[in-house]
Amino acid sequence: MNDLEYFSYDALGLAELVRTKQISSSELLEIAIGLTEKLDPKLNAIPIKHYDLARENSKNQNNSGIFNGVPFLLKDLNNYLEGTITSGGSRVLENIKADHTSELVNRTIDSGLNIFGKTNSPELGLTVTTEPVLYGPTRNPWDLDRSSGGSSGGASSAVASGIVPMAQASDGGGSIRIPASCCGLFGLKPTRARTPLGPASLEGWGGQSIFHCVSVSVRDSAALLDVTSGHEKGAPYRSAHQEKSFLEQINIEPGNLKIGYIEDPNITIDKDVKEIMDSTINLCTQLGHTVESTKIDFSSEEISLAIVTIISSNVAYVVKSQSLSTGRKVSNEFFEKVTLQMAENGNNFSASDYVNAIKINHRLGQELEKMFDRYDVLLSPVLASPPVKIGTIDMNTDDMKTYVERLTQYSPFTGIFNQSGQPSMSVPLYRTKDNLPVGSMFSASFGNENLLFSLAGQLERSEPWTECLSNMRKKLLETKIGRAHV
Repeated sequence: MNDLEYFSYDALGLAELVRTKQISSSELLEIAIGLTEKLDPKLNAIPIKHYDLARENSKNQNNSGIFNGVPFLLKDLNNYLEGTITSGGSRVLENIKADHTSELVNRTIDSGLNIFGKTNSPELGLTVTTEPVLYGPTRNPWDLDRSSGGSSGGASSAVASGIVPMAQASDGGGSIRIPASCCGLFGLKPTRARTPLGPASLEGWGGQSIFHCVSVSVRDSAALLDVTSGHEKGAPYRSAHQEKSFLEQINIEPGNLKIGYIEDPNITIDKDVKEIMDSTINLCTQLGHTVESTKIDFSSEEISLAIVTIISSNVAYVVKSQSLSTGRKVSNEFFEKVTLQMAENGNNFSASDYVNAIKINHRLGQELEKMFDRYDVLLSPVLASPPVKIGTIDMNTDDMKTYVERLTQYSPFTGIFNQSGQPSMSVPLYRTKDNLPVGSMFSASFGNENLLFSLAGQLERSEPWTECLSNMRKKLLETKIGRAHV
C-alpha cells in the first residue's frame, strides 16, 4: 500500500483491511511512521513518539476490537500511558513519565488502536492555537504559515495531513471543534461526562472539559464514542444513558429539523466566514430543514466571568501542584507568561467566586435547554475568522490585554457549550476562496449526540469533504520545507 492508497481509508476502513488480512497491523504502523518522518518536519504535530512500543504492540495484536491494528495518536495532555511522557505542553512536566494508564486510554487500546505517539498541545491546553515554548508551533497542513488551532492542534494537523485517519483530542472551551474547523475535519465534543477522565483527574475545569477525537469521517467518531463512552468507577458525573449505537445513527435520516442560527450584533464575523455560513444555511434548507435567526438570551458578561473564574482557578491549582511535585519553581523558566498571569488571577478569586461561576454555568445550561424546546439544533460558526497566522495568539507574551482581545474575537462561540455540558460538533462543509477550511458548528440538547451524528451523516453524504483533503495531502507531500518553517 502506498501513501495515496493509505489516505483513501478512514480508521474503520483500515481496520477492515486488517480483519480480512489484506494488510497487517505492522504494515499499517510502518506506513504511519513513514508518513510521520516525511510530514512531521513540516508540521511539528507529533513531538513525542512511541515507535518501539507500537511495533511491539503490533506483534501482539489479537484481531479483536473494532479498530484492530489502526495506528493512533494520543493528545499530550491529561491522559496517560504508563511509562511514557505526558508533558501537557509545559516545560515543568518535560520528561516526566506517567505511573499509570488512564481509563480512557485503556478503552482506546481495547478497541484495537495502536498508539505510536502523542500530539502537540499548547501549555496546559489553555488556548486556541498550538504554539508551546516547549515544542514550538504546530502548522496547518492547508497553509504552513497558519495555525492548526488549539488545543488539539497537533492531533488535527496529524489527521488532516493523512498521518492517521483519527486522533485523540479534548475540548474544554472548543479544543476539538476549533482545530477541526481549522484543518477541515469532523470534530464532536460529547456531552459532559460521556467519556472518562480518571483516575488522575475525574473532571476537568469544573466539568467543562471532555476527551474524544478529531477524524476524517463521521463514522470513525461515532464508532470510537461507542467503545469509549460510559462512566468509570468512582466518577463524579454520569452522562445521559445511551441505548443505541452512535454508529447506527449516521445512516438514520434526521427528519426535517428546526435549526436556530445564532447571531449576535456584538460579534464581528469575517466576510469569508459569513459566506460559508450562508452556504451552510442554504444546504440545510435544501435538505428540508428550517433555519431561522435566534440569539442566546444570557448575559455575555456573566458567561465571560464564569469562564475566567473556573479556568484561572484551575490553572492556579495546576501550576502550584506541578511545581510542588516536580520541584520546579513557578517562573517563566518553566511556565509561559499567560499561564503565570492566569494562575495569579486564579489565586485572587475566592471560594464564593468559584461557586458563583459554577452556578452561572448551570443557569446557562438551563437557558440553552429552553432554546432546545424551540429548536432541534443550534447553528453558528466555530470561529469568527479562518485560521490565523502562526504567532497571532502568543501565550508567552507580556501583553495580556492584546492576547485576551485576540482570543475572544477569534473564538466567541464554542465555550458556552462546554459551560452547559451539551454536545457540539464542527462539520467541515466548505472552504474560503483561499482554500482554508471553516467549520460549521451544530449543537444539541444534553445527551443528544444521536441527533448530531444523524445530521452529520446526512451533511457528509450531501457535501463530502474527503476529495478536498486528498488534494491538499498530495500537495503537502510535494511541499519543501522553507526556512520560515524550520
